[in-house]
Amino acid sequence: MPLQNLTQPVYHQPPSNSHGDLQGLFNMVNGYLRVVQPNSFPKDLLTYVINHQNFFNNQTVYKEILKYETGFLVCAVIGLLFIVLVPLVGLFFCCCRCCGHCGGQMYQKQNKHSACKRRTLFCFLLGITVVLLAGDICAYVSNQRISQGLEKGFVIFNNTVSNLDVYLNSLPQEINQIVKSSNVPFEEVNNSLSKIGDTLGSKIKEKLGERANKVLNITEELLQDIQSIDRELQKVNQTGARLQKMQEELNKNLTDLRNDINETLKTCGSRCEKVSVENLTPEANFSTIPDVNDKLNLISELNPSELNNTIIKARNVINEIPEKVSNQTKNEASEIQDLLNEVRKGINTISDKFHKMISLKEISAFMENIVKKANYYKPHVIKYDGYRWGVGVCLCCLLLVIIAFNVLGLLLGGLGLDSKGMQCPTNRGCLSNTGGNFFMASVGFSFIFSWLLMLLVLVLFLVGGNSYTLVCQPWANGIILQYLDTSGLIPQLNVKKLMNLNGSDVNLTSIYKNCEGNASLWNTFHLDEVISLNDTFNISKYTQDINSTLNKIEINIEPIELLNDEQKSRLRKLSSKDGPLNVDFNSTLEQLNQNLTKQDLNTLINNLEELANITDDGIRNDLRRHANELKNIQNWTNLKFLPEIEALKGSIQRLQKSTPQIPILINLTLSEIDDTNVFIKDQTEKIINYETNTFILNIVDYFSSYLTWIARSIIGEFGRCGPVAWALDSVNTVVCNYLVDSLNAFWFSLAWCTVFLLPSIIFAVRLAKFYRRMSVEDIYEDEIMENFELSRQSMFKMPRPQLKK
Repeated sequence: MPLQNLTQPVYHQPPSNSHGDLQGLFNMVNGYLRVVQPNSFPKDLLTYVINHQNFFNNQTVYKEILKYETGFLVCAVIGLLFIVLVPLVGLFFCCCRCCGHCGGQMYQKQNKHSACKRRTLFCFLLGITVVLLAGDICAYVSNQRISQGLEKGFVIFNNTVSNLDVYLNSLPQEINQIVKSSNVPFEEVNNSLSKIGDTLGSKIKEKLGERANKVLNITEELLQDIQSIDRELQKVNQTGARLQKMQEELNKNLTDLRNDINETLKTCGSRCEKVSVENLTPEANFSTIPDVNDKLNLISELNPSELNNTIIKARNVINEIPEKVSNQTKNEASEIQDLLNEVRKGINTISDKFHKMISLKEISAFMENIVKKANYYKPHVIKYDGYRWGVGVCLCCLLLVIIAFNVLGLLLGGLGLDSKGMQCPTNRGCLSNTGGNFFMASVGFSFIFSWLLMLLVLVLFLVGGNSYTLVCQPWANGIILQYLDTSGLIPQLNVKKLMNLNGSDVNLTSIYKNCEGNASLWNTFHLDEVISLNDTFNISKYTQDINSTLNKIEINIEPIELLNDEQKSRLRKLSSKDGPLNVDFNSTLEQLNQNLTKQDLNTLINNLEELANITDDGIRNDLRRHANELKNIQNWTNLKFLPEIEALKGSIQRLQKSTPQIPILINLTLSEIDDTNVFIKDQTEKIINYETNTFILNIVDYFSSYLTWIARSIIGEFGRCGPVAWALDSVNTVVCNYLVDSLNAFWFSLAWCTVFLLPSIIFAVRLAKFYRRMSVEDIYEDEIMENFELSRQSMFKMPRPQLKK
């Protein structure tokens, strides 16, 4: 039967959770958060908080929360210290420099290592600036990804809702497809029952008729051969009678003409003595043609027409088998059709149960409400996200300003010094001095805004970090679903009560795992506890009723009479050893092969015409008249005798060929008839029983294949819940991969930059001294430096530099 698999709907593809080029950054952030928060998911603590609204009055709960959040608290304390200490240090540093200390005095002590020291500071600050720039870029990209994640989130949300809507709408369609498919076996069975004559009757007819028709065909061929012999024998009788009659006429004509020719020849005299007509007599004797009337009588006694009627009657009995089977099985066919209606009712009952279980009104209304709310809040979310994006860009720009100051300081300062670096500090050019001022600007901006950046990082760290450790990480590990499966935690999520699955182990975790593999609803929810397919689709339940009904069938077929005993007896007369239809035609053939006259008429005619040419007029005319008469006899014999002789020869040859085979054919036919009669007598009932049982099995097979298909479709294919798992995965992708991970990457990048601002401040302050124009000059004379090197071992006095203002 053409039963196909259930058609699966077409869904939107679930979003990809790949981070692309930022995967390394996200892994680093998540790794850091796992170090900060190594504790396992706080199931007991959350359960207590959910079940007790006044948990804030319990000091033990506070202690547990603080214990769980130890890593975050430590980081928060460090961040607060940074927020407090960095501005204070900046304030003290500013005051100190204003008082001429902490590098505020515009004087730089020079020595031979100054250039090396400057280059080292230059390299370190350049490296720190590169690190700051990388962190700023990561922060900007992460900030951008948050906005992109929100935009994608609405698209993914719509696609997810669309997938769920398609999925929910496909459930009743699949049920209807299963119910509609029941028309296939029902129509097959109904056709088989309504056309039982063409199905069961034709099979019986085929098995019985194959053997019987074969014998009937042989019998018909035998009768055709006998009838052919009868026609040939009749032709022999008729042709022989005509030849004998024509021979008498020929004999009379030849006798009269011979006498006339003799009289004329006597008158002619000696000139005509050479011509003789003594042999002008018939030579062939057609009186030897045997009489075959006794053979014809034998055939007539056989009565071939009666035999033909018997064969026709036997064929009619065989051809009427389907109609008789149809008439004799009407009641049983009607009972089986009633059983079909019961099966259809059972299928409709299962369909109604499924329709009640998957009522879509509340679900559809809930989804529509969610979509409306999402569309309502979407403009506001996009609007405030724009503000957030602007703040993030401003922070990135702020860091970029500090980085730009460092870069300009490095660039201008490096270009402003001479190549050997021996320029006097008080004579440094404007370019170099500007580079040093950019360093100090960088330091100032860093002191002013670093605490603000750290404050923002701290807030985002607490929010994003806890979101990852409390939501995203447990979600990825499946711990949240296991937690939600906790008995009594959220009564509305109790799947057992919702589905009336009292003895089942179905929970959110098992549902998600099954749906993740796109399993069917039957296997996901163990619906065998609610709906019993065995009671409805147990084939043995219907097989017994079908068998008991079909076993009532009684098919009676009229006996197939091939030939009766009298007809067989007549045939046996023709099959005796002497061959009663055989006739000896040898002598007749010898006569037929002889000439019609002893004397050649053509030669005699030529002789008479030659004599006529040399005789007188009176005899000449007589001789020519005799010659013409001979020509007339010659033409007459050629026209009358020869066709009859050839026809007789043909009939005799056909009889000689066919009549010897008649006894063999008769014996063979009678033997086949006897064997077939035995076969029909012994096998008719067996054939009827066998074909009836085969018909029953076919009916059962229709049911079995359909019921098996229904069970397979419902258990293995109905309601593949992949879209449900895809919906959860989509939420996880949007919330965690697109938003939380991007948010964590953003604050991590800002923290990265904020921390590296401290070494940037230190190196910028130290390096600025090498580029800014000093007010006090520090000069080392060459000779003093050389004398210092020579007399260092003997004199322990340090050379004094000359100070010049």
